[in-house]
Amino acid sequence: MDDPSIELVPPDEPKELRAETRALVEGSPEEGNRLVKDGRFLADTLWEEWGTELEDAGMGYERFLGITRGYEAEVRLWVMGERPWDHCVAGLRGRLLRRLPRRCREQEPALAEVRG
Repeated sequence: MDDPSIELVPPDEPKELRAETRALVEGSPEEGNRLVKDGRFLADTLWEEWGTELEDAGMGYERFLGITRGYEAEVRLWVMGERPWDHCVAGLRGRLLRRLPRRCREQEPALAEVRG
């Protein structure tokens, strides 16, 4: 369930970024794949949109970047035109919301009771 205090409104598709990244993957697969795997090309764009809200919720850029990197397969599918932007960004948004630090702290007592 999403945290109602966090919106993370999906931005418009960064079509130029996608086109440039796809051209790199196709023209220089090793370099393009390294760029996609690194994740910063998309994370930096999304951080501009979501960074303030995520920081307010306790998630810093490095954690955000790590989560974005973990979503590499879906990002690659978007870059290559096999997934629509809405699908890609909604999936990443959900992943971020589920991993907010505050949510983890709220769940710890429940986990302790189950284990105990």
